[in-house]
Amino acid sequence: MTSVDATNTGAAEETHLTINHEVAADLDSSNAFEGPEKLLEVWFAPSAKTLPPGVKENGLKSVSPSIWEGMLDMVNCKVLSIVNSDHVDAYLLSESSMFVFPHKLILKTCGTTTLLLGLRRLLRIAAVDAGFPFHNVKTLADERVAATPHRVFYSRKNFLFPDRQQGPHSSWKEEVKFLDELFENGSAYLVGRMNADHWYLYMTSPTTSTLTPPRTPSSSTGGSPTRSAKIPTGIVAPFSASVDDNDDETLEILMMDLDQDLAKQWYLQDSDKSAEGHALGTVVSDKCGLSEVYPTSSYPEARIDSYLFTPCGFSANGVIPAPTKSSDDTASRAAHYFTVHVTPEPICSYASFETNVPSGQNGRQTSEVIDHVIDIFRPGRFTVTLFQTKNKPATPNDGTDAEESQRSLAKQTVDRIDGYRRIDRIIHEFEDYDLVFRYYEREGWTGTKRAMVGEDF
Repeated sequence: MTSVDATNTGAAEETHLTINHEVAADLDSSNAFEGPEKLLEVWFAPSAKTLPPGVKENGLKSVSPSIWEGMLDMVNCKVLSIVNSDHVDAYLLSESSMFVFPHKLILKTCGTTTLLLGLRRLLRIAAVDAGFPFHNVKTLADERVAATPHRVFYSRKNFLFPDRQQGPHSSWKEEVKFLDELFENGSAYLVGRMNADHWYLYMTSPTTSTLTPPRTPSSSTGGSPTRSAKIPTGIVAPFSASVDDNDDETLEILMMDLDQDLAKQWYLQDSDKSAEGHALGTVVSDKCGLSEVYPTSSYPEARIDSYLFTPCGFSANGVIPAPTKSSDDTASRAAHYFTVHVTPEPICSYASFETNVPSGQNGRQTSEVIDHVIDIFRPGRFTVTLFQTKNKPATPNDGTDAEESQRSLAKQTVDRIDGYRRIDRIIHEFEDYDLVFRYYEREGWTGTKRAMVGEDF
């Protein structure tokens, strides 16, 4: 990073912004075309409070940006700026975003980035530089060393231009093959209509096979490797550990065919061309209404880092510290995020919004967030996915808890959105997560059905 531009120390949660001016000055999005992102989420512990013994203080957050940049080079994206806070570091990238918590990392990249090709390096960094346990090799000196993840999630919607993707991203089949060759106990899903907009999900489950004890950088280098060449998941700590800290909720809104009048605000020609991308991004965030999704009146410690690209396109990260329950609670509370990315050109019109801010926090309900975001972009069509841990485990002989969990999840989203028709509503119940998927089209929208499908099925 080349400069430090701002520090917010007036609130209990300190945030610190660093801008990479060298990358930002040379960035041009003229060749950007594939808006739909690849989304990878790797957990190494159930929460920041339950890091395994031997892990460095602050876990993944202890890793320096220069080391993460080496991994991002393999993905083919660069760091524009970083918002550092006590509980999460938000990296704004040339192609989307990365969020680093002590216990997990979220990487979201668009275009023709090769996200999965950085996964092995990510797992190595977690073992070598953050101290997370590993099982797949004898010693830390082995170049193949990979920290044992707690859980792994990979998802995306159908691509618009799949023939332009590279490496394992040429098809969902190839992506699943890549992940299955790496991890034990992975499962792949397609959610939605195969001949319309749909969503892909890959997730791992805890490994049940017999394994040797985990090794750490400070442990003995002796012992034998695991029976399987694949990397196990979920054997360091049970997912039920620290349940109160383990409430995981992710809302993702993926929007296509944006209103072209509204889309003009994400073009440089509608802004001061002499200003820097981050400065323009701040202006656009305020003008379009993004800053009011989680307004500072209700979220006084929220911080938004945004960027307007040349000649068009927009990205933003938000860090939203959780409210403190008491004056002594500041050190132990969590922080949440949101991220927005916009590709406004008509031929590949797309925008995404993602957040893990819990519904109801500071009075802001999920349904209100959805309405607000849709009003900003007015897409011709969009999908909503809400993915969250179950409130209560279902018992084998009584489905009441599972049904109540699904009803609670469904209430957080909305069936009716003014000016839109709901086409699909799908609920998936997994062992420890529930998923709601919904697909909407704007009333009177006349887009081509071919544009919906993109890749072959």
